[in-house]
Amino acid sequence: MKKITPFLWFDTQAEEAMNFYVSLFKNSKVLGVSRGPDGRAFTVSFELDGQEFMGLNAGPQFKFNEAVSMFVNCEDQAEVDYFWNALTADGGEESMCGWLKDKYGLSWQIVPKQLGELMGDADPIKSKRVMDAMLKMRKIIVADLQKAHDEAR
Repeated sequence: MKKITPFLWFDTQAEEAMNFYVSLFKNSKVLGVSRGPDGRAFTVSFELDGQEFMGLNAGPQFKFNEAVSMFVNCEDQAEVDYFWNALTADGGEESMCGWLKDKYGLSWQIVPKQLGELMGDADPIKSKRVMDAMLKMRKIIVADLQKAHDEAR
């Protein structure tokens, strides 16, 4: 086990969530499930693209919120679309600026690498146009960021 592992508190869906997440990310796997006397999962451990996670079924006392989110660095628009569509399906919720909540209430940031590249332009006018465009988006659209960046003023 790694020194630091994100630990996720679920009401009753830890195993379902783990299987869902593992199905979405390449190089992912279930590491283990411990079950209580009733046969239901109590804790789960899994790996998403090399990052270990643990989950616990512990009841409804605590809910996820936007103070903690999973940041997914995407290569291109196709990857943004893939994760966005999968994570908002079946009850997920879109938010602003590339943020969403999945059907379990966990917050994710689905961000194309191009956002950082374009916002990091040495020309502050170009980078501000990119930021302004991103602030109007739900799902981030790379072509719209590029258009804002390249816009002649």
